[in-house]
Amino acid sequence: MRMNMQRQEVLKHKFVDFIPREMEQGVLYISLEYKTAAHKCCCGCGNKVVTPLLPTDWTLHNHGATVSLHPSIGNWSFDCKSHYLIKRNRVVWCGQWSEKRIEAGRARDLRIKKNYYEPSAGKQTTSAQSESRHAANSGSLLGRILRFFGWRQ
Repeated sequence: MRMNMQRQEVLKHKFVDFIPREMEQGVLYISLEYKTAAHKCCCGCGNKVVTPLLPTDWTLHNHGATVSLHPSIGNWSFDCKSHYLIKRNRVVWCGQWSEKRIEAGRARDLRIKKNYYEPSAGKQTTSAQSESRHAANSGSLLGRILRFFGWRQ
């Protein structure tokens, strides 16, 4: 479904009340009221990427003239399977993940959500946070990327 577009290397950002139905390529739309950021996939495939700005999902960092989203965006459900960071309006392309790693990441995300939204799972919250810290401090590719951009958990 590629729309003959090149990969994005830079995004503009716009703060909006509502995410528009028709989005422009190369624009990151941010609705603080609805705690959501959205854009068209940076690979140029045209798919809409929605990133909830919630404690268990993505965090928006407003640097004034630029913004960053953390963590990376892995479009594993799209045919393109693109993977990138948005750091100070720049798109930083990351490597592809194997199916095994994608499934492990999804399982980790579910554990973090469960621990956050279910207070009775409090003991497990420490474990999920520990996993995140371990990734940031390990010698893994993800850990090196997080340290490179100053994103320690």
